[in-house]
Amino acid sequence: MQPVLAGVVTAVVGFASTFAVVLAGLRAVGADSRQAASGLLAVCLAAGATAIVLGLRHRIPISIAWSTPGAALLAATGAVDGGFAAAVGAFLVTGALIVASGLFPALGRAIAAIPRPIAAAMLAGVLLDLCIAPVRALVDVPLLAAPIVLVWLVLNRFARAWAVPAALAAAVLVIVLDSPAALRGAAAAPEVVLTAPVFTWQALVSLAVPLFLVTMASQNVPGMAVLQGYGYTPPLRGVLLGTGAATAVAAPFGSHAVNLAAITAALAAGPDAHPDPRRRWIASVTAGIGMITLGLGASAATAFVLSSPPLLIEAVAGLALLGALGAAIASATAEAQGREAAVVTFVVTASGVALLGVGAAFWGLLAGGLMLLLRPRSGTTPPSPRTSADRPPTESDPTPAAPSAVPS
Repeated sequence: MQPVLAGVVTAVVGFASTFAVVLAGLRAVGADSRQAASGLLAVCLAAGATAIVLGLRHRIPISIAWSTPGAALLAATGAVDGGFAAAVGAFLVTGALIVASGLFPALGRAIAAIPRPIAAAMLAGVLLDLCIAPVRALVDVPLLAAPIVLVWLVLNRFARAWAVPAALAAAVLVIVLDSPAALRGAAAAPEVVLTAPVFTWQALVSLAVPLFLVTMASQNVPGMAVLQGYGYTPPLRGVLLGTGAATAVAAPFGSHAVNLAAITAALAAGPDAHPDPRRRWIASVTAGIGMITLGLGASAATAFVLSSPPLLIEAVAGLALLGALGAAIASATAEAQGREAAVVTFVVTASGVALLGVGAAFWGLLAGGLMLLLRPRSGTTPPSPRTSADRPPTESDPTPAAPSAVPS
């Protein structure tokens, strides 16, 4: 029973903590309410099914989740030429790139070769706008936002794993008290909406490539590190092929990306799931079943979210991503050699500028890379001592920093 309960907790925490981020991202790239609900349902089904298959096949607690940094990237990028159909085309290409990284190890090594400060700075720039939302909400709607932030602060002190779900519950209560009509969406039935993909070069450069990079660097790589930290040897090729195929199959229904869980992986892989490491796979399989079950309520969740003040939902999403932002900033600035290039990457990405129809994440990555190339080769300073940002996450520190190399 212990691994089953751990799996239920993993699913609930994973879903409740960041489903608002997924909806915000899908809406930002042009999805209407039905398409956004379908996307949330599809990504839940894809993640859940992949976790079940991989867990049963390998008997390893391989937790699968949606790409939370990827969803934040969508929110930061906004609409692209071609609308949501072009975004779906980018999702499909992202899945193909993940599959290719499993088929061709050289591609995975190329991703790992991206300097850690640059990758982390791009992620920090993507997350910044959403993480500012709680501050804006406290100023614009203080009576609604203050109880949510207060609940998050208290739970973050005494039960950190439940801080964001509790903040979400507080947001639900606040919204219902402020606008009882929000409950009308609670009866919405699950609905799948098929969107034919359209391929545009702007969407491929603005969404597909950055989404692939951030999913690999911020989810798959640290997810592998978490499992290895608990003594498991996960099949990297099988994981990439499985998550890439699931991403591609679910993309026409609005799903953006599925990958190894990094933040919640410790809940299923750690000793709290079961004293016997050989029994912990039950937790990840149970989490997959739980994710599918929660996904069936995607339409109701979407209807409720859309009936509430947008800034309030963004505030909850921002609270969920504060830990990830902190870890990304720490990783980006930990080494003196790449710090200036990382700052340039962060500033350009956080600016939100779009040039030639291409979003800021790509230009931030490009600007940081150019800064590294232009850096003088002589008189370099030695790397700074190893910091906590370089170690794999644990239950007490669940927000990972991307390792500098793909685990073999």
